[in-house]
Amino acid sequence: MSLLNTLERKFQRYAISNITIYIIAGQTIFWALFLSKTLSIDKIALIPSMLFAGEWWRLITFIFIPPIENPVFAFFAWYLFYLIGDGLEGYWGAFRYNLFLLVSYLITVMVALFFVHFTATNIFMGGSLFLAFAYLYPDFQLYIFFIIPIRIKWLATLMWITYAVVIIAGTWHIRLLALASISNFLLFFGQDIAWKIKNGNRRMLEQILHFSGKQKAFHKCTICGKTDVSHPQMEFRYCQECDGACYCMAHINNHKHIK
Repeated sequence: MSLLNTLERKFQRYAISNITIYIIAGQTIFWALFLSKTLSIDKIALIPSMLFAGEWWRLITFIFIPPIENPVFAFFAWYLFYLIGDGLEGYWGAFRYNLFLLVSYLITVMVALFFVHFTATNIFMGGSLFLAFAYLYPDFQLYIFFIIPIRIKWLATLMWITYAVVIIAGTWHIRLLALASISNFLLFFGQDIAWKIKNGNRRMLEQILHFSGKQKAFHKCTICGKTDVSHPQMEFRYCQECDGACYCMAHINNHKHIK
């Protein structure tokens, strides 16, 4: 994370605060154009063959593809996107949130360029943001259509399952876009996840040893043999005059060196 700290110190002044609002504003404009039949998605989506033909604006416009045409669903999607963006920016700060978006964008573009005639949208970029938010705020309670409560970690679990199905059964184009979304998530959270796995494994081993009665005792009374495993509530003391011998409270109080 030292590299990230260095980048933040150098480039923080270039970060765009509240960038989520600007993206939603752009999507709203294109949504209105789609609804009026003035424009269609294939005119702004990232299609590499069109990009190589000189339509460079696709590198930017595909970010502003709206979530869905239905106004009710679109409003809910934008509201959720705002909550996610605001939550991530509040947790990370503007620079790191911008960087997360930038990395997600670059990976999506790189994957898309391998498939000249396929169409790439921003759907997997949005998926990456959703997974990041759910990881940081797993118990956040989302009200679907402002009525049905559900913790966001369950929706994230469903998304992980969907990604697994896509990677196993999807076309190579879709597989790589899904992997791009996951790789961006792992780039920012992989180290923390690895630490949690290691710590969780250690704690499980400790519990196994405890319940099997094989947990190694740290304190053991020289007189009666009681340990901190067999008697977890017992306190133990050491006598320096007895070469550091250990005694439980019952025997240390009656010890010859205790006056």
